Amino acid sequence: MKNPYEIIKNRRVTEKGRVLENLVNAKSNKSLSRCQSPKMVFDVDMKANKTQIADAIEEIYKDNKVKVVKVNTVIVGSKQRRVKGFLGETAAYKKAVVTLRPGDTIETQG
Repeated sequence: MKNPYEIIKNRRVTEKGRVLENLVNAKSNKSLSRCQSPKMVFDVDMKANKTQIADAIEEIYKDNKVKVVKVNTVIVGSKQRRVKGFLGETAAYKKAVVTLRPGDTIETQG
């Protein structure tokens, strides 16, 4: 197995990612209150598959005894950007939405 820190690059902290994390605490309507499994979003290696991602998350957060239930991956392609008149591209990346077992948590800072 590769180093888990080569597979999982970092946490992706965005507004949409925070909404997914906080769905567990949402009690505003019946459909949102059904979501009992916490979800986290990570930037991952482009060549990593779902089982490698799940194993890496469990290895990195083994102190919290985290169990991964499901992994969904998305490859976000590069976009053209113009900076000071020159055409360039943003980098493509792969992100993974990791669903944890109900009751499991990963400490978040901030």
